[in-house]
Amino acid sequence: MAASAKQPITSLGGAGAAEVDVDALRDDLERAARDAGLANARIAGLAKLGGGASKQLWAFDLEVPGASSRPLVLRRNPPGAGQSGQALGSVAAEAQLIRLAGDAGVPVPGIAFVVPAGSPVGDGYAMDRLAGETLGPRVVRLLELAEARAGMARRCGEVLARLHAVPAPDLPELEVRSAGAALAGLERRYRDTGQPRPVFEYALRWLKERLPDRGDLRLLHGDFRTGNLLVGPEGIRAVLDWELAHVGAPASDLAWLCVPSWRFQRPDLPVGGFGEREDLIAGYEEAGGTAVDRDELYAWEVFQTMNWGTMCAGAARAFMDGARSVEGAVIARRASETEFDLMRMLAPGHPAWQEAAG
Repeated sequence: MAASAKQPITSLGGAGAAEVDVDALRDDLERAARDAGLANARIAGLAKLGGGASKQLWAFDLEVPGASSRPLVLRRNPPGAGQSGQALGSVAAEAQLIRLAGDAGVPVPGIAFVVPAGSPVGDGYAMDRLAGETLGPRVVRLLELAEARAGMARRCGEVLARLHAVPAPDLPELEVRSAGAALAGLERRYRDTGQPRPVFEYALRWLKERLPDRGDLRLLHGDFRTGNLLVGPEGIRAVLDWELAHVGAPASDLAWLCVPSWRFQRPDLPVGGFGEREDLIAGYEEAGGTAVDRDELYAWEVFQTMNWGTMCAGAARAFMDGARSVEGAVIARRASETEFDLMRMLAPGHPAWQEAAG
């Protein structure tokens, strides 16, 4: 496992900008399914889905003689499209990780087939289309999901413990990042935005003094948060969007779920807007995860908050450089939101917060 040569970098929010010939894509996808071993496969009802900040998502029904129609979703990077700088070098590699995670008890969608290399469809795979809710504001507020939310923080800990116990596969696309390498990469990406931000400068200095580099590296999801969890009334049905998977510090996966931006107007519930840290940690440790150091977890929360802010600032840079999309612009504006979050995290006892509340 090592860092591989990356494709040209694209921005968050740029997944759906290009026009697509739907009939041609349907024909190409049909051939891809057959080339992947599904003889006489037919594709019906192909339609583009919303969402997918960096990859295209297409719903369709797979029809094979002698079998029931199977509702699927194609996740793909079209030929010639750019690749997010933090993503796996291949969308198809996600499918292998999803299968490994599923074998370990992580709830994931089933993989129907992987698009063969060189297909006009691009780099991608087809997975089961499951029912459930993914939109963060709805996950944290819908009455019918109240029971699911009650146990979801603990369940998230259990799921991450199962994933972190999976031996990392020897994939050239799977990057290994120690804490030091992750911090160096964060600073580099921040500098590349060309937007000096005093709060980010202070956060970097704080992290250099406090982020531990323990050397215990595990297979991580990399984007485990509200919005990438498919939820039903009974709880988490599937973990989605594996493009940021890598090998790194386990606490960073736990911390990403606690970033303020993923609480969706529920700042009182630090775990994804639906739960408490102690429940997340209890679920993680009881399911076999290594003991969680609270100070390390907090340091990674600071890291991940700046990480998200840097991703937003990168979207702003790409937008100004010509990668224009509504989604990209919406994401870009959130960089300033993370500056506020970092100030609250790095100076929690400052009297300004009490004055503002009063």
